[in-house]
Amino acid sequence: MPPMETLDLSLSQQRIFRRILGINFFVGDAPSAVELGCEGGLVVVPAAPALVNLNRDRDYRQALLEADLVLTDSGFMVLLWNLLMSDRVQRVSGLEYLQLLLQRPEFREPGNTFWVMPTQAAIERNVNWLRRKGFPVNRSDFYAAPKYPQEALADSTLLRIIESRCPRHVIIAIGGGTQEKLGLYLKGNCPSSTTSIHCIGAAIGFLTGDQVRIPMWADRWILGWLFRCVSRPGRFVPRYARALSLAFVLWRYRADMPDLLS
Repeated sequence: MPPMETLDLSLSQQRIFRRILGINFFVGDAPSAVELGCEGGLVVVPAAPALVNLNRDRDYRQALLEADLVLTDSGFMVLLWNLLMSDRVQRVSGLEYLQLLLQRPEFREPGNTFWVMPTQAAIERNVNWLRRKGFPVNRSDFYAAPKYPQEALADSTLLRIIESRCPRHVIIAIGGGTQEKLGLYLKGNCPSSTTSIHCIGAAIGFLTGDQVRIPMWADRWILGWLFRCVSRPGRFVPRYARALSLAFVLWRYRADMPDLLS
């Protein structure tokens, strides 16, 4: 079985990782992930369609390397890794992580959260859903992200808003491969190291209806991809078909991927 790195120091440092494709993935359970994710820093939940770009997209790779917590959201990656390495890594999905995150009392305190969403329509659905669930949010707690460039990603407008509001949690719910770069930019420029930046992708959309609703049993059985493909085949079938190349990448590099971009 591959070596497991355990740091026996303070509670915040008692983290268990597995090195996969050169990235230190957290392989504990979901409640532990939430506890660690709320201590501050950058949390990312990379999916298979984005992971296949690790050896081509330098900025995306750097964001994962510098993240404070990288979750095993990709069920495809977990299945392949366990098969190839005779391991027992468990999956912590972005949806499970988000649902546990929303159960924390601080999420019901006004001004504690700030959401970065892909569109104004997504903001409206999110606001309505959160209010129905009893969360004290208003539209000033949300930001519609512009279309970001693939390289040199920065957003001074968003940074100024976060600096002025000082939220405890920033939740980024835009596309994978981009949100991690934005999260790293915010981590490097936010004035407070205690701000937690959660890059959750489409997870909130599964709850609000902005994306196809995925029941928890389907998420546990790693069938979310199937629900998405059935709901919007033109968009998601090609995306997940490209993600199949992760099998080759993982078979070739296993734990350590050289810096092919240097």
